[in-house]
Amino acid sequence: MSPRAPSARRRRPGPHLETLPLQALLRRINREDRRVAPAVGRVIPQIAAAVKRIVAVLRRGGRVIYVGAGTSGRLGWLDAMEVPPTFGVDPGMVRAVVAGRITETVSEASPVEDNRKLGREEMERLRVGPRDVVVGIAASGTTPFTLGAIAEARRRGAYTVGLTTTPRSPLAVRTDTAIVPRVGEEIVRGSTRMKAGTAQKLVLQMLSTATMVGLGHVYRDLMVDVRPLNAKLRRRVQDIVAAGAGVSSAEAARLVHAAGEEAKVALVMGLAGVDAPEARRLLVASDGFIRGAVQRARRTR
Repeated sequence: MSPRAPSARRRRPGPHLETLPLQALLRRINREDRRVAPAVGRVIPQIAAAVKRIVAVLRRGGRVIYVGAGTSGRLGWLDAMEVPPTFGVDPGMVRAVVAGRITETVSEASPVEDNRKLGREEMERLRVGPRDVVVGIAASGTTPFTLGAIAEARRRGAYTVGLTTTPRSPLAVRTDTAIVPRVGEEIVRGSTRMKAGTAQKLVLQMLSTATMVGLGHVYRDLMVDVRPLNAKLRRRVQDIVAAGAGVSSAEAARLVHAAGEEAKVALVMGLAGVDAPEARRLLVASDGFIRGAVQRARRTR
């Protein structure tokens, strides 16, 4: 008798969620959520490889472009929207392409997910090229819109990154760097807005934050290029200068005013004891890094 073929492994059925007491249900969700951070930690080498390439591309005047549909696309859009005001960079540096439009309802946008041609056309519209990095985001790794965009981006010479929670999926195998945190099956099967979405959010935050650190937009743990667009952010700029330069609030306010409300310039003024024009010159000579600017000032004394 020939041996029986092994059957596919299935998740052992647990309690029906609707029968659980409320706190037990919430503990169950929380227990699954705790699997996400370790899963992301296991793909740090791939995240690091992507960050190195993104930093190099942005230093040459290129762009990073997130592409996705549904929850994945909206998470990319959110990260792209938050980077410019947080780090004071040009909005064109980090772009997001979402299947359909971000303002469309799910029923309006969903059919666009299945259109590979529209993904290609978005890359054509943005004139993607060798100076760009395109990050495709899809929990399943099979979204036609995203795969079409990635294929066109590669054809045009862009470096591609795939962010998915599905190993060996088309997105994972058709990108230059694949970031695949294995979070396991969702507590509500197929609801990838849960663990998969959380993992994508964590990875995107790591990509953008580490990139901005690598470009000199962070000193110590301070957002030194934050734009003072309102009263709250103006106060934050003063707090950043006071903390970074080790001066009083009053002295920080004076430095910020003299620096034209540029936190980075005010910090170099306070740390190196120079005026605003010299602080700007030192920053240019140091590629925007405060530490390098202060070291240059000290060497010339």
